[in-house]
Amino acid sequence: MLFGGAIGELELRRDSRGTGRRLKGRFPYNRLAVLSDGGRNGGRPRKERIAPRAFSYRVERPDEEIHLLVGHSYDRPLASRNNDTLTLRDTDEALTFDANIVPEVQEAPYVQDFLAAFSAGLIRGISPGFRIPPPRTVPDAEKVEEEDPAEGTALIRTIFEALLYELSLVTVAAYREATAEEARSWDMALSGLMVPPSRHVLHRWRL
Repeated sequence: MLFGGAIGELELRRDSRGTGRRLKGRFPYNRLAVLSDGGRNGGRPRKERIAPRAFSYRVERPDEEIHLLVGHSYDRPLASRNNDTLTLRDTDEALTFDANIVPEVQEAPYVQDFLAAFSAGLIRGISPGFRIPPPRTVPDAEKVEEEDPAEGTALIRTIFEALLYELSLVTVAAYREATAEEARSWDMALSGLMVPPSRHVLHRWRL
């Protein structure tokens, strides 16, 4: 699973009955994120953007389950499409969501922790969890190109097609609270595959 992120917009309110909480969010497309500045070894910086409607394949199929999570953990769910507590809307500008955090879910300790952290302004990022389809299915799902020399020396990866499985609320708005090596494999031939857990994270870079 790959993870992206953006500051986006988040709004939390009580529902009309005053018992549940409604959480609205917006993940903007076409924002350039810095995954790595090159590190101490002088490697090339790596940047990434998610193109408009890159998540449309699963988003436009209402029977495909998509979760709203805390911190990319399926042990900490907030809402989901299959139980009608998560609604998604896709446009050229952004993917937006409307989630109903029902009272039963609010009783869970991790939800209480999330609500407290959100109220304190500690959680403001939105991060999608997705996979890139294999090249045999979608040959042009992504591309890597050189940055304009006038702007820098980075490699820029653009994702055009991705399979969205979850949206997460995170403390860090840029890409995941981990090193870029943990978050991305840039081997175009392997980008749609899960890396076996036994492999060291540094082996996920192939450039």
